[in-house]
Amino acid sequence: MNASVPVPSTFNLRPEALQAPTSGIVDVFSYGRGRPGIIPLWVGEGDLATPAFICDAASRSLGDGETFYTYQRGIPELREAIAHYHERVYRKAFDPERFFVTSGGMPAMQIAFRMVCGTGDEVLIPTPAWPNFAGAITIAGARPVPVPMTIDAQGWHLDFERLERSVTPRTRVVVLNSPSNPTGWTASHDDLRAVLDMARRHGLWIVADEIYGRFIHDSALSMDGRAPSFRDVMEPEDRILFVQTFSKNWAMTGWRLGWLEAPPALGQVIENLVQYQTSGTPTFIQRAGVAAIEQGEDFLADQVERARQGRVIVSRLAETGLVELPPPNGAFYAFLKIKGATNSKDIAFRLIDEANVGLAPGNAFGDAGEGYLRLCYLRKAEDLEEAVRRIGAALPKLVA
Repeated sequence: MNASVPVPSTFNLRPEALQAPTSGIVDVFSYGRGRPGIIPLWVGEGDLATPAFICDAASRSLGDGETFYTYQRGIPELREAIAHYHERVYRKAFDPERFFVTSGGMPAMQIAFRMVCGTGDEVLIPTPAWPNFAGAITIAGARPVPVPMTIDAQGWHLDFERLERSVTPRTRVVVLNSPSNPTGWTASHDDLRAVLDMARRHGLWIVADEIYGRFIHDSALSMDGRAPSFRDVMEPEDRILFVQTFSKNWAMTGWRLGWLEAPPALGQVIENLVQYQTSGTPTFIQRAGVAAIEQGEDFLADQVERARQGRVIVSRLAETGLVELPPPNGAFYAFLKIKGATNSKDIAFRLIDEANVGLAPGNAFGDAGEGYLRLCYLRKAEDLEEAVRRIGAALPKLVA
């Protein structure tokens, strides 16, 4: 994880702020942003703009004058739409009172961690992992505890023995991201039961990131077109908080719209935290969210198919002989092991200079990611084919 930025001691800032890590992904993004002809595969978004039917819903809302303060928990129409969406996907009833609208997935995550951990607490994170988990935990005052996963020719695996050995009297939470950013690892129902059983034994909360749940590539894991979920194995009393976003499914990364799913009994606590964070998400953005959920299944299906095609294209990097790439089971990232690489950030910067392709450095995802690069393949085939060609031509020079 990247070190925090030094600040003069005379400012006397809180340690939670000073210890917030710099994003290695943003470092590379900033270095290459705006270069002519660059193929940007460094961040977690595709190349499609938000569909017109979603934008039109926001425009209508603005035209109707919906520019005033709004419900802290989210407008009723969106919370009901989210509940119906879950009923379609998971084939069971959901109470709208379980869902709380936030201004993006990151605010949902921050609220979750602020409720269940703080100063002196520890949070277990299987790694490699999206760096924002550790950042959100750190600024909540708690300590992220990385638990390295294992890897073989079939892909990444959660080390359950190591995970349980990492539990201490200070452990309060375990984070599980499935399908995973950056590895594409996807938990089976047996995996989820094992984590849930461990959490029950030790009285832990689970913060579940199932944001990529509709992007599933392994037919053996697919549940009617979605990944296995804690919702399939949990009981109503289990202590699980789900963070979600509109960003990935409906190409809405710039809109900053998400939700937190939690037991309804936590409603007033979450409403209070929303009040002191954003005072609610703008109504016109929420109207766009309603349109996305109610009208966006065809668009989402196209997104998933584009990701599957992209996965096939980037798998050809293994033909260079310099890349190890077990097929990811879900999400839309290839996590490439570069043979001979000892500094993935250096390789990422040099790929920008030598190949004009932007990838995220693996060490941004924790020490377990050193030597890897993350490539987002939710893009048109022509871009990915050219990126594979450029990377394949540049790698021999970069790892010589």
